[in-house]
Amino acid sequence: MSADLLTPDFLRELEILKRRLDIQARSGSAGERAAPRRGGSAEFQEHRPYEPGDDLRRIDWLAFARTGQPVTKLFRAEEDAVVRIVLDASRSLDFGTPTKLELGKRLAAAVGYLALSSGQRAELGVARVTPSASRPLERSGRARRGRMAVTALFRELSRVTADGSTDLAGALRILVESAARPGLVVVVSDFLDSGPVTNALGQVRAAGHDLALLQVLDPSEIEPDLEGDLSLVDAETGATVELTADPSAIEAYLLRIAGLVEELRSWSRRHGATYVRTTSNEPLPAVMRRFVSRSID
Repeated sequence: MSADLLTPDFLRELEILKRRLDIQARSGSAGERAAPRRGGSAEFQEHRPYEPGDDLRRIDWLAFARTGQPVTKLFRAEEDAVVRIVLDASRSLDFGTPTKLELGKRLAAAVGYLALSSGQRAELGVARVTPSASRPLERSGRARRGRMAVTALFRELSRVTADGSTDLAGALRILVESAARPGLVVVVSDFLDSGPVTNALGQVRAAGHDLALLQVLDPSEIEPDLEGDLSLVDAETGATVELTADPSAIEAYLLRIAGLVEELRSWSRRHGATYVRTTSNEPLPAVMRRFVSRSID
């Protein structure tokens, strides 16, 4: 199951990156994490190789004396974090080769793996509006913890298909209303939604959640190769638009895409959120390195 989403080489990369996963919003529940403070009820969990920037007070000097290699002590603490992944699975994501949804599912799997393999909890929500769904956010199950839950998360992701239209703002409002405690909310979407998405993102931040935006686009959406008279069909509404793809039309389109990117980038900068934009031709490890670094692309 994991081979369909994450390759063995990528999993090895994630094992390294999970040490850099920093979630500021805590759920208040019992769990495992690297304790950022001394004292309290934290108990020793494991060693890991020293990395520049680690607190020198957490170096195991006895181990260093024995081996000559500096290692940092990790502790089991009283608090954990919930990573809530919101995956946009509307029909507009069924575009490209591989599709934007396939890319989004791999990113969601990588985020879930980082959380679960480091002792945090993770849950998946699928954002889309379909005739059979009563709400724009489908919860695939309860929050799970630990490595044993990775297979279940991957199984849930493998069943997700693109369908329906987008109400990302509605999905985020439902998440805020239903989340008992704050955590890290990771939104994986193309963000091609005409609704009040940034207003809903503001509600997520106001509720105390950390926030990361992973925007998935197809390369042709950034550098369109179109010309002549075209009939374009909206994947979600079925509406048809007749246009002539001349230089002025292409320029107007590119300005709208650039405007969307700048809106997400500026919003993230103002509100302390992570914003990573990627396409299917970018290696996934590079994307996840920016994610754990809390980058703003």
